[in-house]
Amino acid sequence: MTARVLVPFVGAAIAAFAMPLTLSVQTASAAPCPDVEVVFARGTAEPPGLGITGTAFVESLRLQTPGRSVGAYAVNYEASADFGNPIPLARTVVDGVRDSQAHVEYMASACPGTKIVLGGYSQGAVVAGFTTMAGVPDGVRPEYASSLPAPMPPEVASHVSAVVLFGKPSDRWMRDVEAPPVVVGPLYGGKVADYCVGGDTICDGSPVGQPNALHVFYSFNGMAFNGASFAAGRL
Repeated sequence: MTARVLVPFVGAAIAAFAMPLTLSVQTASAAPCPDVEVVFARGTAEPPGLGITGTAFVESLRLQTPGRSVGAYAVNYEASADFGNPIPLARTVVDGVRDSQAHVEYMASACPGTKIVLGGYSQGAVVAGFTTMAGVPDGVRPEYASSLPAPMPPEVASHVSAVVLFGKPSDRWMRDVEAPPVVVGPLYGGKVADYCVGGDTICDGSPVGQPNALHVFYSFNGMAFNGASFAAGRL
């Protein structure tokens, strides 16, 4: 996939630099087969782990599912902010999609009774969205299609209870940079909650540009809790 297609995605979470990560992060399941497994991709430049929004989301889900074990897997990808090297940066997004798909498929096979919740924030929302893709996204040039991972097997979808996205780059953002929008695959479409803070210029339909301070509000404005409520209601 070209840098022109992927760089806008990874640029979406640059505002993550503005807030330090102070919450504890759990990056693996507490039990081999928990009742619920959250697979979450952090935003640009956040340290390895779930990130601020992911941590708030997972802890909120635990509060709302008493009596159930909730594991968490932090998608293993660089979440790079190295915008001076766009092609390696683009590859890290694809790496995130591959890792996310691999863990979802592993859990569906090894722990068939576990309910999976897929989520992501900003750059991570792009990773999470493409994790569910049914094929090559519209707008990707054919010569780059072979660099994308294959879609997950259709039967995996029945193991995924919810897909929760925070601060996902808008369709206009994508169009402005001649990139395809992030589209959740049809097998997952009825399981999606997509949260955008009003005025967040990455996700609210504003023209392409740098993110503003509102892009980092998801962990403490109630949306992480609301996203967890949505997921809990689908378990």
